Amino acid sequence: QVQLVESGGGLVQAGGSLRLSCAASGRTFSTYELGWFRQAPGKEREFVAAITLSTYYADSVKGRFTISRDNAKNTVYLQMNALKPEDTAVYYCAAARTGIIRGTIDYWGQGTQVTVSS
Repeated sequence: QVQLVESGGGLVQAGGSLRLSCAASGRTFSTYELGWFRQAPGKEREFVAAITLSTYYADSVKGRFTISRDNAKNTVYLQMNALKPEDTAVYYCAAARTGIIRGTIDYWGQGTQVTVSS
């Protein structure tokens, strides 16, 4: 069992930055693939970024977002720069034993709201 708790969401201006954190507990953190998904009102939940043996990003966030992890703190981060209004969504932390990019998720966080004003 793994429990994920996100934090760091909020309201920012376009062009600004925000850092999301996701703390995990309940199981050996280092054995899981970790990532972030987001969902805007009326839209499907979509992949944003993941970190396994490498890092992966959706085309829409490449060059602006950076995913990282700190196994000692059991935490995964998403640094978001040059934010755009279209980044507005609820962001969810996710953990998977395998296949996170494909959406095979074992555990979800509760979500944190990110709102980017124009």
